Amino acid sequence: MTVRVVLADDQPLVRAGLRMVITDDPELEVAGEAGTGSEAVRLARDLRPDVVVMDIRMPGMDGIEATRIITADPEPPRVVVLTTFDDDDYVYGALRSGASGFLVKDMALTDILAAIRVVAAGDGLIAPGVTRRLIEQFARRPEPAPVPWRRPPDAITDREREVLVLVGTGLTNHEIAARLMISVGTVKAYVSRLLAKLDARDRVHLVIITYEMGLVSPPSG
Repeated sequence: MTVRVVLADDQPLVRAGLRMVITDDPELEVAGEAGTGSEAVRLARDLRPDVVVMDIRMPGMDGIEATRIITADPEPPRVVVLTTFDDDDYVYGALRSGASGFLVKDMALTDILAAIRVVAAGDGLIAPGVTRRLIEQFARRPEPAPVPWRRPPDAITDREREVLVLVGTGLTNHEIAARLMISVGTVKAYVSRLLAKLDARDRVHLVIITYEMGLVSPPSG
């Protein structure tokens, strides 16, 4: 089954580069292109793509607001945020608005294609290194007070909470398995249960939840 993608970026050269590599991939196709957030919203509703690759900084409606609107629709496409991390102060807002992936523009195009497939398959994607840099972003912000989640933290077991905290600090399944001395398959099972218990969309959403529950705090300094 071909994954249909909408590209939303105000830079034609960026869209052209992505379109070129996507067109060469037999499993992906470009369903449409948008140069503004409002155009992205319209195309997402009209074309019903599987994935929207969304830039954050666009004229008029930005990618955060566009993502929030798109993901609020019934049966929305998945959204992958693509931006320049070092210059962007809106990472948390992008993920909190409903994005299922966060990628930086200096990633290899092949990695971006792989990320589109992962997100289209229903998973979330945020590279461990990016997660750790996201934590650094939290450290530079005033520490937010924990907010109540739809499910209280005591809805999960002590072991599940332990896995959740490690997910929130940016560890991969393999790293978590090594830390807890359990198999990778067992870690995957814990993550699946956490997704169900916490009504989380994907792994990216779990990272956000750890902060909102107050289970993970940014490092000081």
